[in-house]
Amino acid sequence: MALDKPYKNVPGTTIYDAEQARKGYHLNQFAMSLMKPENRARFLADQAAYLDEWPLNPIQRQAVLDMDLNTMIAEGGNIYFLSKIGATHGLSFQQMAGSMTGMSEAAYRDMMLGGGRRPEGVRLKDLDGWTPPSTEKATTMRQDAPAKYTSALFTSHVPAIGAAMDLGKTEEPYWKKVFDGYQWTRKWAKENTPDVVILVYNDHATAFDASIIPTFVLGTGAHYPVADEGYGPRPVPDVKGYPEFAAHLAQSIIQDDFDLTLVNEMVVDHGLTVPLSLVYGEVEQWPVRVIPLAVNVVQYPVPSGRRCYELGKALRRAIDKWDGEELNVQIWGTGGMSHQLQGPRAGLINKEWDNAFLDHLIADPLGLTEWPHMEYVDEAGSEGIELVDWLIARGAMDDQFEGEAPDVDHRFYHVPASNTAVGHLVISNPVGRTGLADDDAGAAESVDEALAPEPAATAAVVNA
Repeated sequence: MALDKPYKNVPGTTIYDAEQARKGYHLNQFAMSLMKPENRARFLADQAAYLDEWPLNPIQRQAVLDMDLNTMIAEGGNIYFLSKIGATHGLSFQQMAGSMTGMSEAAYRDMMLGGGRRPEGVRLKDLDGWTPPSTEKATTMRQDAPAKYTSALFTSHVPAIGAAMDLGKTEEPYWKKVFDGYQWTRKWAKENTPDVVILVYNDHATAFDASIIPTFVLGTGAHYPVADEGYGPRPVPDVKGYPEFAAHLAQSIIQDDFDLTLVNEMVVDHGLTVPLSLVYGEVEQWPVRVIPLAVNVVQYPVPSGRRCYELGKALRRAIDKWDGEELNVQIWGTGGMSHQLQGPRAGLINKEWDNAFLDHLIADPLGLTEWPHMEYVDEAGSEGIELVDWLIARGAMDDQFEGEAPDVDHRFYHVPASNTAVGHLVISNPVGRTGLADDDAGAAESVDEALAPEPAATAAVVNA
């Protein structure tokens, strides 16, 4: 079930899509460097030496030296980026365009003076057998898809949890109650390690500052460094991405009417690294590739629960369309639960509401999409809105596509971890059933234990 890319067959045309962007990333970044006068001077003085500073493949490198725009475009270049190279050589856009047609500069100029190239004979629809692409959205999933969505994992991503791990405090009485809730998951994770995790989280004013607030960000890069959030970077491995699969997801999801921001380079903060630490512990390298999916829940307007649920469905349709290598895919929804970090109401926790949310997430995710923003803010605190991220992972599961209901393998809830209530679920699609379900999945700490004061030794490492 290949993605719809009918534009690949338009004569004489290369469309710059997510796959092309992945292939041409360094080439296009090199071209952008020529926007600075000092870089243009260096490039013209010694082109080969300047290109040595960029990880271009041999075909890209030679194409730049030959000023071969057709080859550069075939290798992932985009004309708006590549025009910076032409401008550095003193070429106009008309000269650059003409160089790709096989015509002389004079003949191309005369063609444009005559009204330009006519479309007859160079359109896809002029070819025999052309049919317009389908716009129908699948409501069921194919059984033999190479990429299988096996399990959803949900967890809070409290930064102090990461600090407790990094400072060796996991066995202290205050923190042991939190980490005990993940012992089952650690065992499960060793036996059910996926090939890739699509990790839904929210950036905490780290990769994205007030200059740009994207609503949905899909990481399409190969590598994501760990951010310094003011306390120094966490001593955990950087994150390895999966650019080919991410480009595929982007192609499908955007065609499914979701406007994603695609990011090749960004740092990742505790919203992404703490869940990885909770599940995989202290490791030299994360055992999975990760595709970050960041959702803005910092600056309003933020996406609704229904919008996140529908994004989950679009994500599942994208996974289902993958025709590459066989993949075991997990989707993790992270953030929350109830907490408020600002104003006179700071410290708000609502255990009853949190557990009602978990109940609905398991049994009635579609009904949960009807809960408005004000429900989250009023009942779960201003930062409780992070829980809409969980609906992305849940909306992608089999039972939302006329399939079987998932299994609830593990459920945990505890108050507090620093300023936050901690919730955690592992839910498996039928294909991911393991027989390891937790017999005490609904257990929660008592109110007296849950509301114990935070030790002063850990308070200093809490930032959100």
